[in-house]
Amino acid sequence: TNPRTRRTTPLLLPAALLLDLIMSRPEHTAPAERFYNKREAHKYTESGRLVQIQRSMAKRAVELLNLPKGKSCLLLDIGCGSAISSEQISREGHVWFGCDISRAMLELAKNRSSSKGDLAEVDMGVGIPCRSGSFDGAISISAVQWLCVKQTPTQNP
Repeated sequence: TNPRTRRTTPLLLPAALLLDLIMSRPEHTAPAERFYNKREAHKYTESGRLVQIQRSMAKRAVELLNLPKGKSCLLLDIGCGSAISSEQISREGHVWFGCDISRAMLELAKNRSSSKGDLAEVDMGVGIPCRSGSFDGAISISAVQWLCVKQTPTQNP
């Protein structure tokens, strides 16, 4: 037979496996504090597409808080990462406190010239050490999905 005209059988994969291969989710590969090492944190922060998505989602999240017009509010940015979403909070005229579990992401946040908030290394899964009522509002743009993944055999997310 002529190899140019020979038909091949397509490789059939289960949809879930195919989806995992196409769009592997970082939260399925390792806990956030391990996944976002220096290399991954830098890649995330330098991705123009991800930065634009973060800014857009943060802008909308702040709008949804329906904060008083003309008043600077204190907002908590849960899972702030490298402070991309936090910067949007500043653009909207508010002050922010950002927390994240990834030390590498927080280092990038500290080194960003436009980063003007306070930062803390905190695991949101075990709670945030702040008094109730300390903040006028909170956003969490790319962090909540990490709460839905079992990191140890005894966890029940």
